[in-house]
Amino acid sequence: MVKARAHKHTGLRDVFLRDPRHYQIAILTSLILLGIFKLGFSIPWWHALGSVSSALITQLAFDKFIGRNFDYRSPLISSMSLTMLLRTGSISLSILAGFLAVASKYLIRAEGKHVFNPANFGIVIVAVFFSTAWVSPGQWGTAPILAVWFAGLGVLVTTKAKSFDLTAGFLASFAALLFARAIILGDPLSIPMHQLQNGALLIFAFFMISDPKTTPNAHKGRLLYAALVALLGYVLTFHFYHSAGVIYALILSAPLVPLIDRYFNAPIYQWPTRTPTQTQGERYEQNIQTIS
Repeated sequence: MVKARAHKHTGLRDVFLRDPRHYQIAILTSLILLGIFKLGFSIPWWHALGSVSSALITQLAFDKFIGRNFDYRSPLISSMSLTMLLRTGSISLSILAGFLAVASKYLIRAEGKHVFNPANFGIVIVAVFFSTAWVSPGQWGTAPILAVWFAGLGVLVTTKAKSFDLTAGFLASFAALLFARAIILGDPLSIPMHQLQNGALLIFAFFMISDPKTTPNAHKGRLLYAALVALLGYVLTFHFYHSAGVIYALILSAPLVPLIDRYFNAPIYQWPTRTPTQTQGERYEQNIQTIS
């Protein structure tokens, strides 16, 4: 009996260490605290609470409806990303963003996967349709030390999620475009170096575009997708002068993922599970290729 209990605890610990979402929750929490106490972000606690609560309640409702065990991790990550990048004076919009982020996973699907990155979807839809909401990438600044902090923590998360190739592909493609632009314009190379140290860009690269559930399954497909998002983000940023160009580029590029998956065939990424034994809800979850 004692041995069985010890084996159970070891299994839970192993899953906690293997599942990249646990690392991501810890890192996002530290970044939010850093933003509030070090960088002076004005994030009202009730907005953060509204976003998190809305996302968790929406996940709980949909999981109950489809007969699946409730999983707090993905909606918590999505709502924390909303807290970091979405700004609004209306708490109702923070709540709406949390709902839209999670609901999109269940309602907008193709090829056994949800199409849009949940946080990206909630942020962009609310920012586009409501004038009192906006994306705030500039708040993270361009401090080199902060950039290294984001990059180091981000590498940990993306490596655990087996999506470092996509993050590296995006950053390499975006960097190549920035340096090419500087050379063409005759600008010093310190300018693109400074642009690559933007905190919001690194948050996007390591914690949003790297989501293994909403990106191509195959390695070649992820590299192609990374280059496409980087190109569109570059165009939106420097030709349409949109400060949140890469964030809008991701939602515009997301519908291409099912097409890329059809061309580059590969298994869908699955989050680690605790045991091989499946409940009825987990069997349903497997049939729909894991929504979270």
